[in-house]
Order: sequence, then structure tokens, then C-alpha cells
Amino acid sequence: MERNVFNEPLVPCSFQPRTGFFRDGCCRSSDEDPGRHLVCAVMSAEFLEFSRSRGNDLSTPRPEWGFPGLMPKDQWCLCAMRWQEAMLAGCAPRVVLESTSLHALTILDLDTLKKFALEPDVI
Repeated sequence: MERNVFNEPLVPCSFQPRTGFFRDGCCRSSDEDPGRHLVCAVMSAEFLEFSRSRGNDLSTPRPEWGFPGLMPKDQWCLCAMRWQEAMLAGCAPRVVLESTSLHALTILDLDTLKKFALEPDVI
């Protein structure tokens, strides 16, 4: 069973839109996922623009891939390194820790993630 950063069962990140490398709603990964989609993040306009500027347009729908396009407040499994890049650039989105994989801690620091934590009942 996949675990979150608290070493508890991983809570799904989003089913609307359906996220995760496996599109099962969970931020879990495998060797098939070189991006390591491990961080459950709440999209913001600032982050979506940052991602677009880095060559990953998450806002534009891509029906041919079954991708609806993301909007602010959508939750999405981000690559751990992209989240870190955004954090260093000053535009990291909020994180849902209960839905962020324990494996993210091989790349990111829990104390840093906690600074960007979003309480589950805020959305």
C-alpha cells in the first residue's frame, strides 16, 4: 500500500480532474514514471503560468490525451522536481500532504513541504 509523507495510507489527490501518473487519482509513481509525479498540489494561476513558461502548459485542454486542462484550485500530482523548481522561483503551489507520496521525501524535505501545506478543509 502506498504511503503519504506521514507514513500513513496515501489519500487520493483528485478524481476531477483525474490525476496521477496512472490516472488513478493518486500521486504514486513507479520506474515507468521518470517525472516522479509525487506531490499533490493545488493549482494557482501563478504556478500554471510558471509551468507554461517552462514548457509544460497545464492550462490548455488536450482532448486527444484525455486532458481537460487545469484551472486554479484544481488538485494535480506534480513532478517533485518541478514543484521544487517552482518553490525556488517563489511560485510553488500549496501542497496536500495527506495526498503527497512518502517517496517525495527522497527529493524534497518534509519541513519545506509543511510550509506550503494546505489544510484539507480550506478548498
